[in-house]
Formats: sequence, structure tokens, C-alpha cells
Amino acid sequence: MISRDGKTRGLEEGLFLAGPTASGKSAVAMELAELLPGEIISVDSMQVYRAMDIGTAKPSLEEQARVRHHLIDVVDITEGFDAARFRELASQAVREIRERRRIPIFCGGTGFYFKAWLEGLGEAPEPDPEIRAAVEKIPLAELLQELQDRDPVAYAAMDRANPRRVCRAVEVLRQTGRPYSEQRTGWQKESAEPTPGLYGLRWETAALGERITRRVEEMFQRGLVEETRRLLAAGLEQNRTALQAIGYRQAFECLAGVRSLEETRQLVKQKTRQFAKRQMTWFRHQLAPQWVEMAGGNWRKTASWILEDYQRQRERI
Repeated sequence: MISRDGKTRGLEEGLFLAGPTASGKSAVAMELAELLPGEIISVDSMQVYRAMDIGTAKPSLEEQARVRHHLIDVVDITEGFDAARFRELASQAVREIRERRRIPIFCGGTGFYFKAWLEGLGEAPEPDPEIRAAVEKIPLAELLQELQDRDPVAYAAMDRANPRRVCRAVEVLRQTGRPYSEQRTGWQKESAEPTPGLYGLRWETAALGERITRRVEEMFQRGLVEETRRLLAAGLEQNRTALQAIGYRQAFECLAGVRSLEETRQLVKQKTRQFAKRQMTWFRHQLAPQWVEMAGGNWRKTASWILEDYQRQRERI
């Protein structure tokens, strides 16, 4: 894996493709997998859940038949999933892919999982049920303020819209008296230089906004609300992390009568654009990928450029 004192080892682990939602990561990864050849390891904290298909833009069965994917549909929606489990399953996937003499292609938008894989998770303690129960009763705004005051490094790196991760950081603070960020081996507030083998897809804001609008419209046309209804019947409310996923949370509120279908559709577009902006900020400051400027949807051309650059970097190891 990549470390701050030996970053080029990441090139030996595989190829890493990050980017905001709706940026075309999956399409480019599919092309890369066929060119290398390789297999895709999903770096997505929601695609791990079975039956959460439409709202996560999960690869179709046809796409999964075309290129082998890993870390998709690995847990039920009533189960928990975290970065430690991601590392465990990703390690297994890398071994299997290597045995088939193929290249692992890590592809997704969950920056925290990329960071955990590339830099480790450190020695954070096991959860304390009593402290966690107390923390979970505190409003998110108050938890964020505590995290900002006591551990500004973790606050800067945190997905502040994810209550589960914020609760965990504050729990560790209270449990150990030490900053959560100090318990992440090798983590820095910012990455000073591009990480070899890690590429990020970047669009102009307006163009990405248009892609997000089309994606959200398609999700509703395909039945996002009905999918949410089925997931609720299967226990979605028991999983606070999954229920917070953009699209599902708003569809749940629509089903509960909080707002109309049209209002829900517009809110999901707004929330998704805001999420994409947060993703880009996180990638810039925490991952430092080599950016690939996108214009149009020539996925094969983009994949070919990335592959040529990746091979040049490997030759220099």
C-alpha cells in the first residue's frame, strides 16, 4: 500500500480511480478493465448493501457480467459496514485478482475508504457501547462543534454529513482523551503531492451539475421511491448509515408525507450537487489524485490516457 515514505508502492497495488458522483468513474473503470485487463474493486460505502441498487447507481448485472466487480452486494441492509471491513474484503479481492494475473482497479467516490486503504486505520479502540449510546443522543451540530474544538484535523477530513462517522470520532475522543486523527497511522491533514497510480475525474461545475440532474431524473424514472419502499419493509430504518444515503433519505421522507414527489426530486438534485462539491474538496485535500479533466463522455479515450500514464509511472519504479 501507499505510505508517505514510500508512495510508489501503490503502483504495485493496482490503479485507483476516484471522482465525485456522476463523474463517469464506473464507465472509465470498465474501459480500463478491458484494456489492462483488470477487475474492479468498488470503493463505495453504499454499493456494499444488497438491494440498494437504483439510488447507489450500482453497476447493472450486464456490466458485472462484462467485467468482474468486487465489494458489491456483500452485506444486507440490516448489517453494519465500516472502513475496517472494507480493508479486509479489499485485501481478499486483491489477492484473488492477482492470482488471475489481472490488475485491481479501485473505483469509487468514498474518499474515506481510499484513505483507509492507502494509509491504514491505526489503533483506534474497540467501540464502547455506553459512550456510543450517550454520544448518539447528542445533536449532530453539537458533536461537530466538539470535534472541531478538540480535533480540527479529524474535523477537516470528516464527512460531516455522515452522523455515524462523526459519532465514532467523538466516541474515540471521549474514550481515549486523544485526538481521533492521531490514531490514524500516517494520516496527514493534506497530501502535499499527487499520489502515484491515483487518478481523479474532474468536470466543470456546470457540466457536472447537468450530469447529476440527468442521473437523478433517471433514478426516479427507474423507481427510486418504490425501491425505498421495499427497503423499508426489509429493515432499512434499522441501518442509520444506509438510511442517510442521498436519495433514500429523501424518498423515505416523501413516503412519510414530508414533501411531494416533485419537491423530493428537486431536493435530491440539490443534495447530490452539494455532496459532489464536498467530495471534490475532500479529494483535493486528503487524497491528492492526478486530475483528469473531463469534457464530454469519451470513456475509452480517457481510459487510454490514464492507462498510458499509469504504465509510464510503473516503468519508473
